[in-house]
Amino acid sequence: MSPAVAPDDLRLLNVDAATTFVISGSDRIVRENDPDCSPGPRVFLAGCPLGNIARVRRDVEDQIARSVLAIAAEEPPWRDPDVLPKCLGKIVEVLSCGQPVKTVTPALIYRLPNGLKYEHPAVIVRGDSVEGGQMLACLADRGLPQYMLDAGFKGVGDFWEPWCVALAGDEIASIAVAARLGDLGAEIGVYTFPKFRARGFAAAVTASWSSLPSLDSRALFYSLQKSNRSSQRVAARLGLRLIGASVRVE
Repeated sequence: MSPAVAPDDLRLLNVDAATTFVISGSDRIVRENDPDCSPGPRVFLAGCPLGNIARVRRDVEDQIARSVLAIAAEEPPWRDPDVLPKCLGKIVEVLSCGQPVKTVTPALIYRLPNGLKYEHPAVIVRGDSVEGGQMLACLADRGLPQYMLDAGFKGVGDFWEPWCVALAGDEIASIAVAARLGDLGAEIGVYTFPKFRARGFAAAVTASWSSLPSLDSRALFYSLQKSNRSSQRVAARLGLRLIGASVRVE
């Protein structure tokens, strides 16, 4: 990962936030921008050396929301992704006046280049191909294999478009989907099944996903929780550039 700062990093963080969430006209988080319509965090804070952005969910009381945004506005640019913003403690305190804070989740945000290349022997099947359509039809007819069910997949509806998979023989080793898809950006979601981990499948399917034609006009992002060491290794393997850090307050 490169520590270099690019002039448009703050703009990219705004694109990522607009991709990650459905935002109201008053700049509040309505929900996650995912097919499951998840509620989203009560507060989202992201930043880089060029500045910070803050968003508050729309069901947070107006006075509390104004206080949170005022506190966030006074925070210096987030320069060190390994150090949480000093204002976070105050934000948690103010937010807890409405209801107790349950979780605080730090994350890292990487820029995923379009058309990234990565050499790997895996066979890639794209969702927009004839083979991808046949695979999905077969899975819909027969049901998902047990190893996918064990991992929490429920059906072919979990293949969020656009998607692609990396195969090891007849098995899906790793899958990449559009975890979030917006007008200007897309956030990848990658899952590698346990017995295929640490073998480059995640990097291979991530690079292939970045080359899907339907994503050509969008900025692509690879975000991960700071505790997810395996995803950080994938980012390093692909040479992805860190553009900022974020924290979700639930």
